Amino acid sequence: MKFRTKIVLNQAHNQIDYNSKLVLIGSCFSENISEKLTYFKFNTYKNPFGILFNPIAIENLITKAINQTKFTEKDIFYLNERWHCFEAHSNLSNVDKNTLLANLNTSVEQTHKNLNEASHLIITLGTSWVYRFIETDLIVGNCHKIPQKKFLKEILSVKSIIASLENIITLVKNINPKINIIFTISPVRHLKDGFVENSKSKAHLLAAIHQLIEPRKNINYFPSYEIMMDDLRDYRFYKEDMIHPNKLAIQYIWEQFTTTWIHQEAFPIMKEVETIQKGLAHKPFNPNSKQHQQFLKTLTEKKKTLQNRFSHFTF
Repeated sequence: MKFRTKIVLNQAHNQIDYNSKLVLIGSCFSENISEKLTYFKFNTYKNPFGILFNPIAIENLITKAINQTKFTEKDIFYLNERWHCFEAHSNLSNVDKNTLLANLNTSVEQTHKNLNEASHLIITLGTSWVYRFIETDLIVGNCHKIPQKKFLKEILSVKSIIASLENIITLVKNINPKINIIFTISPVRHLKDGFVENSKSKAHLLAAIHQLIEPRKNINYFPSYEIMMDDLRDYRFYKEDMIHPNKLAIQYIWEQFTTTWIHQEAFPIMKEVETIQKGLAHKPFNPNSKQHQQFLKTLTEKKKTLQNRFSHFTF
């Protein structure tokens, strides 16, 4: 007999509704769930420095944002005809030095503002493995394809991860005491580190987070990693690389997140938003027909109705 133990999730306190403001920082779960939240028009702000995988990189970003520390020329470097920053993803790299600095400092300002106003902060940790740039002895967020011999690879201890996450909590709570912080761990396995090394890495993250979560203090954990590893333990839930969750898996994890964290009063609005989104994606056989023109008119009225209720809605 085939048997699968389903992970039981209870509804969280301080759930997300359409008056909530969300900040998402970290690994791929933040990207995937952010896409879903954005699709349903929740007020979200995600990964201002691009995807970050390790706790130290996320702590550095939040520290800079909270303290409103400006990036300067000493924080960037030139390689392969582009300017880069070790604390940011390569998506932010630019051929122009001043443009990169301006974008980094704009992200600092916007992150500070959003953390100040956020109702929920979702932090996704990807790995305990980090790279320390030998020249400066600093842990980086992205290596930008610099030769590996210029870095020392090391794994963060549970104790150091706890210290990093405690710093994040303290910093954020100092400017926004009522914020809800949700930690989660990316279900993407970092198999380039090795199977055993990946398991060790995830174990360190799990051990650290579970020593910190305290729902009464609005510090919570969402088990995206466990849902993927234990509830969806089959390769049909993976992309062709057999590492990243596919659309079916992402949808399943989103449904579990919705059940746990989205307030039931938001569900009817989500349904209305989805109707509009599907309508906008619809490709008519005859765009000039009366039937389609009436369809567009009805769609426009639905959009205006929702936008009058929620000012942050854009379609």
